[in-house]
Amino acid sequence: MEKLIDPRILRTRKLIMDAFIELSMKKEFKDITIKDITNAATVNRATFYSHFMDKFDLLEKVLSESVMREVIQEVSTHEVINEETIKAIFLSIIKFQTSISNQCRRSYEAFTPQIETIFKQELQAFFSEWAQKQWPNQSKTELEVYAVILSWALYGAAMHWMQNQTSQPEDYVEQILHIIKMEKHK
Repeated sequence: MEKLIDPRILRTRKLIMDAFIELSMKKEFKDITIKDITNAATVNRATFYSHFMDKFDLLEKVLSESVMREVIQEVSTHEVINEETIKAIFLSIIKFQTSISNQCRRSYEAFTPQIETIFKQELQAFFSEWAQKQWPNQSKTELEVYAVILSWALYGAAMHWMQNQTSQPEDYVEQILHIIKMEKHK
């Protein structure tokens, strides 16, 4: 039987995470203190530390649990790896990055390394799971390598598009798909 988490614990955790998100919109990450977070969340330091080790742990949890949830939900609606999946993932990365950079302008640069790590890990896990179902006769090692390459490539391409924005994201992802198809036919 699965153990249920006390709703009060979930509410407190959400209060802390929401307070951190709000502070991130107003202050740079380096300037946010535990005291700022606990004051905004109306909890004490001991409560904060019962949920998170420090503000870096909080940042990681906020990104992976709350902010990334919308991206993961969007991605998880797909069951196989195909062109539509790749398009949806690419566009969801762009949407997420644009949203976070607009919401947390002051702290966005500080969040970038954690965002990248979390995105790559989450995408790799999805691709690995889907690939195992889609190609059950392939070796686990080959599927893991495939998942790593695809997750890193999509994230990297999305970041390249964000930095350059010379075309619409939909056109850019079509170029990616064209390149992938060329590789298949060589």
